[in-house]
Amino acid sequence: MSAPAETRPAPTTATTPDHSPAAARPPVRSGTSASASARARACRAVLDWRVRFGVLSVVWGFSFLLIKVGTEAYAPFQVALGRVFFGALALGAVLLVRRERLPRGLRTWGHLTVAALLLNTAPFSLFAYAELSIPSSLAGICNATSPLWGMVLSLVALSEDRPTRRRVAGLGLGFLGVLTVLGAWQGFSGVDPRGAAMALLASLCYPVGWIYVRRTLADVPGSPVALTGGQLMVSTLQLTVVSTLFTSAPASFPLWPTLSIVALGALGTGMALQMQYRLVAEVGPTTAQMVTYFIPVIATAAGVLVLGEQLHWNTPVGAAVVLAGAALTQARPRRQS
Repeated sequence: MSAPAETRPAPTTATTPDHSPAAARPPVRSGTSASASARARACRAVLDWRVRFGVLSVVWGFSFLLIKVGTEAYAPFQVALGRVFFGALALGAVLLVRRERLPRGLRTWGHLTVAALLLNTAPFSLFAYAELSIPSSLAGICNATSPLWGMVLSLVALSEDRPTRRRVAGLGLGFLGVLTVLGAWQGFSGVDPRGAAMALLASLCYPVGWIYVRRTLADVPGSPVALTGGQLMVSTLQLTVVSTLFTSAPASFPLWPTLSIVALGALGTGMALQMQYRLVAEVGPTTAQMVTYFIPVIATAAGVLVLGEQLHWNTPVGAAVVLAGAALTQARPRRQS
């Protein structure tokens, strides 16, 4: 999910598992946002932001494990459908409690339809298909390449993002890390190329969607929760149609795969988005976006410890190189005072 309160977000915001139009919008100044701020202050009195930061990192880091477990009983499109459906339910409940309305206007909903396709429907489905043949830990590391793709695209689509030596070096370093993770020197032995390509394509969808949202929804009125809830509802409709056309209805609903999908949507999308909004408001987007760098670490640890996935030396080394490159691509030149 992208940072909701930053008026000029860096592509780093596109690396977390969930995304919304809030990424490109300034904070909403209204009575609703004022009451939301009051609730956020009450929450801060209960939980320190570092605790919530840690919980958010774990929730998003475990998303790839939950996808893997979900695909044991359900088709990838069905996993993605359950994810957006339960995420939409969670945010819908928040909107009811806050008495907020969904966005209005055909033009807005048209843009939300494209945003849902790029930021939810396509990447969620691709990650689910990828994890049929690659470990969840590798999918989590591929997800961390989003800022690398984002830099390439932003140099073309966003005129204010100018290349610097540091950012170009970060781009090269990041893709060197990808080759290390995939074991390029040994002919990608042990890695399913189709699954890895799907995971990398899913990570590419995020910055493409982020740029589209930046250009079309930055000035749309409404709270981040309302826009994101609308986006997830549209994605639910999209995936319902796709699942109906290309998959058969499940013959049974095994407990653990079903619970994994519910948790993936309700927690990984619903609860996690709320936590991120509050973190951005409290500590700022730069600090809140640091969660990005913990996700592949937790995804790898979860895959190895819980699912028993094999871990070779090139996986953690390559992941570290990817994250270092991603950090460099987000570096901004210091402003002269």
